Amino acid sequence: MDYQFKDIESKWQQFWAEHQTFKAENHSDKPKYYVLDMFPYPSGAGLHVGHPLGYIASDIFARYKRLKGFNVLHPMGYDSFGLPAEQYAIQTGQHPAITTEANIATYRRQLDQIGFSFDWSREVRTSEPGYYKWTQWIFMQLFNSWYNKAEEKAVSIADLVQHFETQGSAGINAVSDEDTQTFTAEKWKAMSPHEQQTELLKYRLTYLRESTVNWCPALGTVLANDEVKDGFSERGGYPVEQKKMMQWSMRITAYAERLLQGLDTIDWPEPLKEMQRNWIGKSVGASVKFHLSPALSEGEGAKALPSGEGLGGVIEVFTTRVDTLFGVTFLVIAPEHELVASLTTPEQKGEVEAYIDQTKKKSELDRMADTKTVSGAFTGSYVLNPLNGEQVPVWIADYVLAGYGTGAVMAVPSGDQRDYLFAKHFNLPITPIIDIQQIETQADPTKEGRYINSGFANGLTYREATAAIIAKLEEKGAGKAKINFRMRDAIFGRQRYWGEPVPVYFKENLPYLIDESHLPLVLPEIDKYLPTETGEPPLGRAEGWAYAAEYEYELSTMPGWAGSSWYWYRYMDARNNEEFASRQAVEYWKDVDLYIGGSEHATGHLLYSRFWNKFLKDMNLVVEEEPFKRLINQGMIQGRSNFIYRIVSRVTIPNVHSDFVAISHTFVSYDIVQKIWDNSLSQVQLDELLNAHQRNYNISFNVKHLQFQQNHVPVEFVNNDILDIDKWRKWRGNDVEADADFIGSFNGKFLCNWEVEKMSKSKFNVVNPDDIIERYGADTLRMYEMFLGPLEQSKPWNTNGIEGVFKFLRKFWRLFHDEQWNFRVTEEAPAKAELKALHKIIRKVEEDVERFSFNTSVSSFMIAVNELTDLKCSKKAILQDMVIILSPYAPHICEELWTLLGNEAGTLSYAAYPKFNPEYLVEDEFAYPVSVNGKTRLNLNISLALDPKGVEEIVLANADVQKYLEGKTPKKVIVVKGRIVNLVV
Repeated sequence: MDYQFKDIESKWQQFWAEHQTFKAENHSDKPKYYVLDMFPYPSGAGLHVGHPLGYIASDIFARYKRLKGFNVLHPMGYDSFGLPAEQYAIQTGQHPAITTEANIATYRRQLDQIGFSFDWSREVRTSEPGYYKWTQWIFMQLFNSWYNKAEEKAVSIADLVQHFETQGSAGINAVSDEDTQTFTAEKWKAMSPHEQQTELLKYRLTYLRESTVNWCPALGTVLANDEVKDGFSERGGYPVEQKKMMQWSMRITAYAERLLQGLDTIDWPEPLKEMQRNWIGKSVGASVKFHLSPALSEGEGAKALPSGEGLGGVIEVFTTRVDTLFGVTFLVIAPEHELVASLTTPEQKGEVEAYIDQTKKKSELDRMADTKTVSGAFTGSYVLNPLNGEQVPVWIADYVLAGYGTGAVMAVPSGDQRDYLFAKHFNLPITPIIDIQQIETQADPTKEGRYINSGFANGLTYREATAAIIAKLEEKGAGKAKINFRMRDAIFGRQRYWGEPVPVYFKENLPYLIDESHLPLVLPEIDKYLPTETGEPPLGRAEGWAYAAEYEYELSTMPGWAGSSWYWYRYMDARNNEEFASRQAVEYWKDVDLYIGGSEHATGHLLYSRFWNKFLKDMNLVVEEEPFKRLINQGMIQGRSNFIYRIVSRVTIPNVHSDFVAISHTFVSYDIVQKIWDNSLSQVQLDELLNAHQRNYNISFNVKHLQFQQNHVPVEFVNNDILDIDKWRKWRGNDVEADADFIGSFNGKFLCNWEVEKMSKSKFNVVNPDDIIERYGADTLRMYEMFLGPLEQSKPWNTNGIEGVFKFLRKFWRLFHDEQWNFRVTEEAPAKAELKALHKIIRKVEEDVERFSFNTSVSSFMIAVNELTDLKCSKKAILQDMVIILSPYAPHICEELWTLLGNEAGTLSYAAYPKFNPEYLVEDEFAYPVSVNGKTRLNLNISLALDPKGVEEIVLANADVQKYLEGKTPKKVIVVKGRIVNLVV
């Protein structure tokens, strides 16, 4: 039969599922290889053709590794907690679990029909209690740990308690809050349990603190920075404001140096590693204390400042340019800084409060990104420069963030452009501090030259001044050398329902862990999924939900990244009810050998996963410091959008003297639009087109004033950029647009414009893989997605080329059949040319797969099949190896051919990849062009081992050559070895 792809693909998908063909074992004599895709959030829209790109690439590699003799783990699951399901629950009242289950069913159907070799026996869903039990358990381990800088690792909080009981706080070198107490062992023992727990919370790796967050009132939750764009929520477009809240945080900053150093040990794309380096943001500099000026601190608020060495208070800053300290002319603190209220004088209160309200409307990302706008407000207070005692005014400005560093910066306008613009805008002094600085029009950050206006540092170089100033600060107790990191502790909470409950209850306003035996702490049922009327998160609606029927649970849930920060370990031992993964499984699989996913997760999931992995390593729960050995970021498959053009024009209505702008229901073919744009269409030609097509309006359009509105049109109504108008009208239904006028081109067709854009429903350019599979089959889809271009690059989807891939698979099928489609493969020994074609593709595919150059493999497959077709090859020795080589790319057709060749069903996936033999590519013959009197008559294949005399003998003995010689003996025979033979008669 002809290539019946629907029957073949359905048959083998069912076979793989029933026989669990791709189930991996946690013990094997084979070397292990762990291939993982970033698991998807199951959205209601299902997959479009862009989603499977990385999955297809990883599946090809997983199948290839099985053929190369590896025990391959290639699992799949779902990151199934998410805001979209909760928003749908708010709108409809349907429980998010029901929505999620339906969405997963759609995803599973789509994934199955693409033919992935996933081990579905290990499927995980982050929203299932059996899974999030262990997410909660890991949270508990973090809560019960602190980071010991002396050992550079996390250790049990019990060790810290023991140290306090025997030595007090002396000798503790920890990553902790700034306000930890100093106490003796006796004082510790004298503290109440409540006081002890309060102090321990300052050391725990997960803790409660007041944080500035992105609060979205409409969604009733805190949003991560990447969920906010231009002051609005990415989902729904609701306003977002900055707000201070008590939030759970994780002390990821404890691991900053290890996260930085670990990047040098993993095979990840360099741009992504650089993104993490910049996010971590290691800076070497100094910490400097600015004391509040007592003479200028008479405001009522100033007295509330914490005391500091006999002065009114201290503001500490971190700087990488301590050498510029004499050039400080003002200090800037974040509008949300805890000292703002205390520093603000009554005269400045109105201005400061107005500025704070304005800042709340911006996200932190917006504030960091806006480098052009200059704004701020003076608090009315001053601090003293610690080196010369000069008074320095204190301002607030939104370019300083409370969560970064100390939330305060010293401003040196002569050396920093942002400070320079701020000083110019508010008429603040600009003091040059280096003799060669040029600051007439902009700041000059030079480190060359000698210092001026810098007291004891005058005349010194950059290195000399830096060392001298740090020494002076340390001598005065006003500062010290310090390493700082831009990265901040990660907020670990969302005020929503659909997430993991935090396994914590409160007693006397302090958090305590629930007993481990009570895990999982399951989400309770609630009446609706909105915050309570008093502003509590949705879990506040749960009736009778209390620990030991007495203590209130934490009402926030974990953030979206919690369940994805350890999921690769659960795949190792997915059905273990006693541990998150057994020691045996962890020691066997160790880590992920290949991880494929998008670069958009660089400073989210990929950073948090590395953090959790390092913590689990510290706890001796896993064996590797890094979770993902190799990472590949697949590019995006972009949509190819189509557009039609609606007339939007100044129009003249008969008997009315004024013109007006109107949006018409008249659409114009793109080729005509182009003629109008380049002024090559006359008014007469336009009128002729209007008269021929327009039916709805008795309006004349002036070609000189004609304007157009560009509208997206569903790509499924367009073929080779020609719009199917009938489909468009049917789509519009009873809409007034359904009866619109379409002014077609001069050849009668209606041409659309096109553009490459992100694939999305709003642009009507989403292509459903179901439609492609229905028409061409999954094997065609798999190969075509690879054929589009290099895996790491973004490329547009264009179905115009898919026919070629489908024809290739049909041609491959044809190799195994005669002209009547009867299966026909012989046991004959292969010819040299056939072996050459085979071994070229063996080597090429092996090289391409190892370097993830899948697109060039597809081209090579096409060349190989063309060569074998030309050779009329039907030899089993050749075709069976071709089936193995192609099977990672097109597994369904290859499984069918494998069994037709007489092999046992299901054994193809574990066959041996053919061994390349370079001898078959050695050129030992040459097709000599044979010329008679300068005219080429034929080509003869002759061994390259023969000398010219031997070549001459073979040529003269050839019957066809003798025919051209017509019985004559050549006067001269010229043989150029490996080039040509010329006979002169």
